[in-house]
Amino acid sequence: MFKIERDLMPQVEKWLFKGKILTIYGPRQVGKTTLALDVLNKYGSTDNYFDCDIPSIAAKLQNPEPVLLKRLFGDAKLIVIDEAQRVQNIGLTLKIIHDHIPQIQVIATGSSSFALRNSINEPLTGRGMEFLLLPFSINEMSQLYKNHEIDSLVKFFMVYGLYPEITKKNESDAAKLIENLASKYLYKDILEFENLKKPELLINILQLLAFQVGSEVSRNEIAVKLGTSRETVERYIDLLEKSFVIYRLKPLTRNQRNEIARKEKIYFYDNGIRNSIISSFQPVEVRNDNGAMFENFLLSERIKRLEVSGIKKNMWFWRTHDQKEIDYIEEHNGKFSAFEFKWTKGKIKKLSIEMFEELYGTTEFKLITRDNYFEFLE
Repeated sequence: MFKIERDLMPQVEKWLFKGKILTIYGPRQVGKTTLALDVLNKYGSTDNYFDCDIPSIAAKLQNPEPVLLKRLFGDAKLIVIDEAQRVQNIGLTLKIIHDHIPQIQVIATGSSSFALRNSINEPLTGRGMEFLLLPFSINEMSQLYKNHEIDSLVKFFMVYGLYPEITKKNESDAAKLIENLASKYLYKDILEFENLKKPELLINILQLLAFQVGSEVSRNEIAVKLGTSRETVERYIDLLEKSFVIYRLKPLTRNQRNEIARKEKIYFYDNGIRNSIISSFQPVEVRNDNGAMFENFLLSERIKRLEVSGIKKNMWFWRTHDQKEIDYIEEHNGKFSAFEFKWTKGKIKKLSIEMFEELYGTTEFKLITRDNYFEFLE
């Protein structure tokens, strides 16, 4: 069976044995354990893999006494603590390992970002490095397929997503697998760690967000539609973001009077998850949301690419009250790049570009279509 090498691997390897606790976050079922074990196989021994889904192992790591931890780890130089959020006060345990057993390199993994980060952020201040692992990327798919083959599969990926288990399946199997993945894992962390009393409200909010991909989201409108408060909607959106289901794109504004400054856009990390939420796996050609799907697909791929590159860029969309808009903007080292996404052929919004440049200076602009999207993902 052909194994895909994850693009994040070099970034993780770069920080090995440099005095940092390494934490790999990400959604469930994207391959965090596989990646951590690959590192362990290459630089250590799989005997030093600690699966915290096993209660007895989690219990052993709850006591941060250095003597007991040294006894547990023996002469290991590299250990993996998988599903670290299962360990009570894991942040303190990791801090003790870092401070009292510095010869050990720790890699911790966790799906529940809001639970894990709340546990480790304060104790590990200055002691850790974080890495985000997402579903497979188009670039990683190039290990399996040539460019022309990927091009023919893009419509499949736009509908069913790029979770590892999905990418080699036919349409029927892919739909069943992504629905199973969503129903079993999508809400698990939120329901388990936040003790939510209204999971149906969470699902209803997700469905409304799924239908609004590529559009500005009004929390007030969602609250009114669902008969709840704006604060509750914001709370659930925050939880969905922290559990790697969705992410926000904020509007770019420099306090210009005509710019939209409050509403955000919300996207899904994976198209397949988004489509499973609205129970729609129709082919791209017959859908009326193919433009939104293409936009969601491209932005998620861009995030994956930036994450593995180690390059940090500011990311926005831009819109004015008189309907001037740009789909996506990046800023890096003070320079702006603007992108417009078109699944079907359309006109470049010259007036939008002209107004943006008037406000922000000379800007690199690119129209991204299904004919040149590879350039955007390189």
